[in-house]
Amino acid sequence: MAMKGAIVVDRERCKGCGVCTANCPVQVVALTKEVNSKGYPMAYMAHPEACTGCTNCATVCPDSVITVYRVKV
Repeated sequence: MAMKGAIVVDRERCKGCGVCTANCPVQVVALTKEVNSKGYPMAYMAHPEACTGCTNCATVCPDSVITVYRVKV
């Protein structure tokens, strides 16, 4: 049974540090071109179909702004 994942990012609290992007083993997470109200780019799912729900992005986020959801498919 495979797992499918999805992330939700608190866009206003994200500082665009990029730690999540560097730690995603399947290159799902990227930074937006637009910025939040504080002027930071935000993490988002650039390739949602590839997300496995591994939680690496949430684990390494220094501000705990990423929530990971996993479902069995």
